[in-house]
Amino acid sequence: MKLLSAVAVALLASQTTGASIKHHLNGFTLLEHPDPAKRGLLQDIVTWDNQSLSIHGERIMIFSGEFHPFRLPVPSLWLDVLQKIKALGFNCVSFYIDWALVEGKPGDYRAEGIFALEPFFEAAKEAGIYLIARNGPYINAEVSGGGFPGWLQRLNGTLRSSDQPFLQATDNYVAHAASSVAKAQITNGGPVILFQPENEYTSSCCGVKFPDGDYMQYVMDQARKAGIVVPFINNDASPSGHNAPGTGVGAADIYGHDSYPLGFDCAHPSVWPKGNLPESFRKLHLQQSPSTPYSILEFQAGSFDPWGGPGFDQCYRLLNHEFSRVFYRNDFSFGVVIMNLYMVFGGTNWGNLGHPGGYTSYDYGSPLTESRTVTREKYSDIKLLSNFAKASPDYLTAVPGDMSTGVYTDTHDVAVTPLIGDPSGSFFVLRHSDYSSQESTSYQLRLPTSAGTLNIPQLGGSLSLHGRDSKIHVVDYNVSGTNILYSTAEVFTWKRFHDHTVLVLYGAPREHHELAIASQSNMTIVEGSESGIESRTEGGSVVISWDVSPTRRIIQVDNLRVFLLDRNSAYNYWVPELATQGTSPGFSTAKTTASSIIVKAGYLVRGAHLDGADLHLTADFNATTPIEVIGAPKSAQHLLINGKKARHTVDKNGIWSSEVQYKAPKITLPALQDLKWKTLDSLPEIQSSYDDAAWTAANLPTTRNTYRPLDTPTSLYSSDYGFHAGYLIYRGHFVANGKESEFVIHTQGGSAFGSSIWLNGTHLGSWAGADWASNYNATYQVPQLQPGKPYVITVVVDNMGLDENWTVGGEGMKGPRGILDYALRGQDARAISWKLTGNLGGEDYHDKVRGPLNEGGLYAERHGFHQPQPPSDSWESGSPLEGLSKPGIQFYTAPFDLDLPKGWDVPLSFTFGNNSQAARAQLYVNGYQFGKFTGNVGPQTSFPVPEGILNYRGTNWVALSLWALEPAGAQLESLELSYTTPVLTGYGDVVSPEQPTYTQRTGAY
Repeated sequence: MKLLSAVAVALLASQTTGASIKHHLNGFTLLEHPDPAKRGLLQDIVTWDNQSLSIHGERIMIFSGEFHPFRLPVPSLWLDVLQKIKALGFNCVSFYIDWALVEGKPGDYRAEGIFALEPFFEAAKEAGIYLIARNGPYINAEVSGGGFPGWLQRLNGTLRSSDQPFLQATDNYVAHAASSVAKAQITNGGPVILFQPENEYTSSCCGVKFPDGDYMQYVMDQARKAGIVVPFINNDASPSGHNAPGTGVGAADIYGHDSYPLGFDCAHPSVWPKGNLPESFRKLHLQQSPSTPYSILEFQAGSFDPWGGPGFDQCYRLLNHEFSRVFYRNDFSFGVVIMNLYMVFGGTNWGNLGHPGGYTSYDYGSPLTESRTVTREKYSDIKLLSNFAKASPDYLTAVPGDMSTGVYTDTHDVAVTPLIGDPSGSFFVLRHSDYSSQESTSYQLRLPTSAGTLNIPQLGGSLSLHGRDSKIHVVDYNVSGTNILYSTAEVFTWKRFHDHTVLVLYGAPREHHELAIASQSNMTIVEGSESGIESRTEGGSVVISWDVSPTRRIIQVDNLRVFLLDRNSAYNYWVPELATQGTSPGFSTAKTTASSIIVKAGYLVRGAHLDGADLHLTADFNATTPIEVIGAPKSAQHLLINGKKARHTVDKNGIWSSEVQYKAPKITLPALQDLKWKTLDSLPEIQSSYDDAAWTAANLPTTRNTYRPLDTPTSLYSSDYGFHAGYLIYRGHFVANGKESEFVIHTQGGSAFGSSIWLNGTHLGSWAGADWASNYNATYQVPQLQPGKPYVITVVVDNMGLDENWTVGGEGMKGPRGILDYALRGQDARAISWKLTGNLGGEDYHDKVRGPLNEGGLYAERHGFHQPQPPSDSWESGSPLEGLSKPGIQFYTAPFDLDLPKGWDVPLSFTFGNNSQAARAQLYVNGYQFGKFTGNVGPQTSFPVPEGILNYRGTNWVALSLWALEPAGAQLESLELSYTTPVLTGYGDVVSPEQPTYTQRTGAY
């Protein structure tokens, strides 16, 4: 164990003086502060050795899930997600901070309201969840620019390098963001235990210095100066060893890597390519970072899906419960002790925050859906594994061995990797040798135990592995002092209660299992049928065989009660930590020995607490549900479910039983086609009478974008002028000479972008977009023009977000948006003078509540008409289902009321008809842009919007922009507000974030 934590080192690095005294302990340097008053800071709160991490002196496995609060802009729902992650059995969440959302203007850091970090930290404390802070400055994350604000396109220096202009550009952001994180560190009583100062610093090109230790050291020093004292981690995108301890300047405290073994081919969800299951991670870890615990900071839990992709339902099929069973247990075979799943909840790319490679939804096929439901089997399967990890402290010190076939089993069709305990607690991870096999294989085991090497099953029969599955067989497994000699069924959890211990085992359907308990006693059946159960007591152990059944059986040996479950039944069991009134569940220590109960309750158990004689359960229900409480405290007499007293009975085994009745409420939603829609033209720029005097002149003779030189007389790159998100509009003025014949234009907006061009009011043509095209060259015929007459070319470009910057030196984020090149045949290019606009004010964006990316350059957006209560009384009536009869962009808005019952979580979505026409729509809900719909590209047609953005009991404003790119115009095929199964919830009220209403904007044009 490190005698000095990174906490202590960093505290002193920022607070010691030259008079500090150095001591050397086990090869690590301890700085002892000369001021006795400050020596109290030297607490070994977060420490580690080559086996595991310890918090407050207890070894602990960090089982974590990725959740980005900025993708759910309702802070009062962050606790909802965190409680569902805690209920999953996780003790930690990893999160990014998106620089682009909090410093939209250089030097103007704004982390308020929906972008504030403090409510997230408080929610984590309340949920009892540790945090891994991933500050950046670069985060990737499938967000616009990889988290880099658009103004970095103007930076004269290589991004993610030690070039001074880039380093200086990061200073303000890191100083503020890291300072906020620092206040929430575990040393200050907060939830943050680890800090990641860069992200996937793995790949380079173009001759840049790489890896650049000076750069990494700079960003780490920035964080230390801001007060970060917890250990630094790094997440190499492949196990290459970059920045591992011992690599010199810029080395992290703990080395970790990422892994996405099945990639992102959601179009073929049943295909598991050969050779994609990792087998060498343990060997690489010992080569690259033997002094740190084995850590995977991002392991695949889903997949992104691109424009034109098959959709996230297919991604879930690819990365479903079978994937979690095989791949996550494989990670356990390497001895992983810090493991973060990306993503556990994906959320939504609302307000233009996503990169051009993905659409509005960021569901990711995650364990939690975009609507925050826990209906996916993967969620339940991961819960089984994570609770096993919490109940198995010997796993943290067991030594992984080599994977083999035919050594521990009687068949080469099954592969086994041992983790051998010293002196006890061994684990054998078993899967098909062909990891993608869907065959059923029978096998027998030969396992080394404290009673010698045993052939298992001892009572006859065989074990079986069905399809894409994996198992962890335990040997000499300590259950509260009782030695489980072995169990072929998997352990869900065990708990010591006041007069007995409960062990919960489960198996898959059609399986036969066996366990042996070190005891001279005979087995008794205390619940369920004897059918399929056999036992024999001899040689110091009782051996029990059983056939998996959907009907629960409970057996007892001495004071150990063993619950025998089938896997589907085990999904309904929960292990909430039992807090006392007024405390957070297990936050301060997260000890594996924290008091808990076991609850069988169906959909979701959020938590439990004891208040005197009252045992409280907080839970959600999507059906009438029997409730069982196993291990109710001796002092408890009453059961309360979601604050209401519930009748319960107690059986001979001390199990409390109750039931919650579910009766779905009547949900009445407005028919959107019947709303009183008002409409106005949102592309008045094509009218000859339009005045663009207030627009920004595109008159820079050179670009400040070092990535791509100009092909035009002046820069037409939008970020040169401060426009980084949403629709871009250009107006090019010229005087005709009568020789004009064609207009050639090269536009770029990112994958699936579209563009349209008008000459005065005449539509020359459009590029309707395709998933494969991030830029497009087009040639349009120009009608005969009148010499000496002024004309205006209007160009609309849909900016789908800025590219990420994963490859250092590639400068992908600097890929410009807008017009790359143009030519008017018969005219000199310099004869056209250009103006452009994006969101009103550019980097001096108007809506400080919804942030710098929420608005684009449409006329309606610039005026704020997408916000609630626009001045629409004098507008014409018109519906998006009627649409446009010619190319253009029309804007629609309407109010509607909702009156949904309290105490119910009702997932709502706006659903567009699956229309393949070349039409683009933007959906705004109470001023928040919550959908970009592309009829001809797809795939997304349904756009979930959470409570909080939607006012469930009050008035809402919905707005739409509809862009017709084809000569025939466009209309929506349909538009509906729909819901899925209402959930009776114990969560409590959801508070809406600020929803600024329309006010006339000074300077709007």
